[in-house]
Amino acid sequence: MFATTSFRARYADGASFEQFLADVSANGELWQAVARRVEIPDSVVHDIESVGGQWHLLVLTEDWCGDAVNTLPVLAAISNRARNLDLRILSRDANPDLMDGHRTGKSRSIPIVIVLDSQFAERAWWGPRPAPLQGWVVNAGRALTPAERYREVRRWYARDRGTTTLAELLATLRRAQAARAA
Repeated sequence: MFATTSFRARYADGASFEQFLADVSANGELWQAVARRVEIPDSVVHDIESVGGQWHLLVLTEDWCGDAVNTLPVLAAISNRARNLDLRILSRDANPDLMDGHRTGKSRSIPIVIVLDSQFAERAWWGPRPAPLQGWVVNAGRALTPAERYREVRRWYARDRGTTTLAELLATLRRAQAARAA
């Protein structure tokens, strides 16, 4: 766990999604295309806001990450619509201490979304991809070549359209709320 002051300062130094998008050097057209297609249902906005409290989403990522291309625009869109969310982005590679505190197994898989409360205390985290896809990637997906696996991952994201990412964000916020109340 990191000190609240550390999270507050890092959050303040983070880029907004718009700033991040303006600076991407890898997959720029894909980032723009995915961001344009995101649709957030009003019911999801309501559910997120019903969690209560103010939540800061601090995302560790890099622009070359295919999972980030498909999840970060969804997270940015919900943070723009839900009054109790805001979002900032940090480079994974420039923040190895934060990344190492949020590993999935041995890897530094991204994106990682650290959920901070109104006082910038960490309450939960999510990542690097929706659980059903993660299960497939680490099991059946390993039998494919990297190119075939990436193609299947992209198909999964295209079919899902952010639905699972949003559902898992809601569940993560509920866990964060429970942790704050404990």
